[in-house]
Amino acid sequence: MSSKENGLSRLPVMSAKRVLKSSNSSSSMESECQPAQKKQRWDQEPAKPKVALTNVPSRRMPVASVSRAVRPTGAATVASAPSRGVLRQNVASVAPRAGARQPAASSNKAGVGGAGGRRPGWDMRGKVSDMQAKLQSYQSHAKSTKEENEELRGTLASVQRREEEMGQELEKLRSQCRSHQKELQDLQVVREVLERTACERSALQRELSNLRETHTVLVTLRDSQDLELQTFKASLLQREQEVRLLQEKVDCQQDQLHAGEMERRQLHNTLQELKGNIRVFCRVRPLVGGGVSDHIQLSPTDNKALVLAKSEESHVGRAGDTQKTYNFSFDRVFGPSASQQEVFEEISLLVQSALDGYNVCCFAYGQTGSGKTFTMEGGDSHLAVGVIPRAVQQVFLAARKLTDQGWKFSFMASFVEIYNESLRDLLYTGKSSKRPEHEIRKSASNEITVTNLTYQKVTTEDQVQNLIAIANQNRSTAQTNQNDRSSRSHSVFQLDIEGENAGRDVRCKSTLCLVDLAGSERVLKSQAQGERFKEMTSINGSLSNLGLVITALANKESHIPYRNSKLTYLLQSCLGGNSKTLMFVNIAPEADSFGESLNSLRFASKVNDCVIGTASANKK
Repeated sequence: MSSKENGLSRLPVMSAKRVLKSSNSSSSMESECQPAQKKQRWDQEPAKPKVALTNVPSRRMPVASVSRAVRPTGAATVASAPSRGVLRQNVASVAPRAGARQPAASSNKAGVGGAGGRRPGWDMRGKVSDMQAKLQSYQSHAKSTKEENEELRGTLASVQRREEEMGQELEKLRSQCRSHQKELQDLQVVREVLERTACERSALQRELSNLRETHTVLVTLRDSQDLELQTFKASLLQREQEVRLLQEKVDCQQDQLHAGEMERRQLHNTLQELKGNIRVFCRVRPLVGGGVSDHIQLSPTDNKALVLAKSEESHVGRAGDTQKTYNFSFDRVFGPSASQQEVFEEISLLVQSALDGYNVCCFAYGQTGSGKTFTMEGGDSHLAVGVIPRAVQQVFLAARKLTDQGWKFSFMASFVEIYNESLRDLLYTGKSSKRPEHEIRKSASNEITVTNLTYQKVTTEDQVQNLIAIANQNRSTAQTNQNDRSSRSHSVFQLDIEGENAGRDVRCKSTLCLVDLAGSERVLKSQAQGERFKEMTSINGSLSNLGLVITALANKESHIPYRNSKLTYLLQSCLGGNSKTLMFVNIAPEADSFGESLNSLRFASKVNDCVIGTASANKK
């Protein structure tokens, strides 16, 4: 339906006028309905028939047209417009109802007005009659309009009820649509799950196929391995028998090895006893400027002999100078060209005794500047290291080898200095003002200990080397006329060794004592004064007491004067019968050191002649 048609449907509908045969009557009726100004037009112009407006029917719900009687006056009736939401009614042209009476005024008008169709002005009764006819027509029209309105209201109510029903049905359908959409979404999710499940099922089927193939291969492999296992079990039984035989052989060899080790220790100890439990080595320092000393003579064929010669001026009755010689013999004499390694090889077997449970003591003796510290500690280069670093290295190397035989060793190191008959801890790192006092104590088992002394547990030779470096920094040294850097104290390094063989239930305990003695010197030559004189007196006194102890041991006296000095008291366990002792006597080759060298060699000869009891190992 076009917009034009919709617009026309809403316009008031004019009923078609029925054209009467008598033109006079129609014109008279129209003239009465028009205003007074228009009556003149009707008088001049003939009446023109008007075309009835027909409303185009709406495409919505059709409504029956309402017929009305056509009034003679040609007045049109207007159909009421439908309410909002109610379908519009199509109104047809109003036609005269069947049986409706024509108003009497028309006949009267025709009779009275005659050809003019108008009542004269004086005919008030006729006009009243006409007006009454019009009123009846209007009342009849209002009544029919009211009935039509009632019908339309009923139709509107039914349409509204239908609309409510349709709305409820629409809401119901919408609710069903929403539920169906939700079900559709759920079904879509289920569809996706089913698709994934189908993919997983396909993958699982492929995996199952692969697993079945793998299972077939594994079953075949298992059968072959079962066969190999049976063969291996038979071979294993045979190997177990071989292992048992080998284990028995190993146990037997370990017993033989242990017996061989015990025999080696016994033979080693016997050899050391044959060489002497107190042994003396002599070492001659080379000249500072090189060359050979005239007053010290070494035999090229005998490495145990040394001759000290000196030319003396002639006395009265003698012609020319005389030469006086002093012959000495020691366990080994090293010349100026002897290396540090060559010197240590002679004492390496003695150091081995420390791991066998024997107390071992090695000390260097000689005048100031004769090379004692170089012999014991050595220089910075690898070839120049002395007895102490090499002995420690050998002990740790031998301990690692004995580990394969079931031995376990622990080591405890200490460094003590004897200065002016007082003890000082060279490993002390605290403040000097808070240095503790030290005393030498002897336990019930004749073990010598020092109170408040630092005992450092070590596991490698590098740790011991670090301790030696700390001790050298703390050691007391001073400049004298005979040496720019003379040691003014006795330095004693002790390495306590404890070994255990749990499998053999054997334990051993020993001490390796390495001593660098202070240099001996005469007052006239050193010209020591003040503090240096006091130091020299203390040094010479302790060395003299060391000689007295060695002499008492050689003479097997009942009383050994160990307590005469701190040095001999500290070395008591290393100088007695239950130890192995080695003494290095160091000789300065200069001619002006002849007297000091002679005294040192004489003291060393006394020590060399000393014979002490057989040493015994500290075993449990």
